[in-house]
Amino acid sequence: MLLRLAYLGVTNALALLRLLPMSDRDKDAEILALRHQITVLERQLHGERVRFTRADRAWLAALLHRLPRDIVRGLRLLVRPETVLRWHRDLIARRHARISRPRRAGRRRTVRSIRRLVLRMARENPTWGYRRIHGELLVLV
Repeated sequence: MLLRLAYLGVTNALALLRLLPMSDRDKDAEILALRHQITVLERQLHGERVRFTRADRAWLAALLHRLPRDIVRGLRLLVRPETVLRWHRDLIARRHARISRPRRAGRRRTVRSIRRLVLRMARENPTWGYRRIHGELLVLV
């Protein structure tokens, strides 16, 4: 997906270079959004319903987020403007969830020496279960 998003960014940046002589930023964003929607439709000529990939959603949400809501509502889009706003909210929520997620899930690894001690106790005392080994380790502390 990241490669697809980068590709979309480069191709649309090149398309933006052609539009730079135009002065209205809103027109530029609208033209880029419409061109992107056309490329999505060309990929899915035989589909009954247009399906956007995550990269397509991210690109459209990023393009249309900067526009005022009244202009977005006036655009002729393949999806409702509320859907594009929801995509943008989902992108932001996903980004914040990824940032705030702990680096490693689960508990920390057991120290190697303790692991060896537990395995040695289990090997030397085959009748002991994990509760007995745990109790013996508590005595050591």
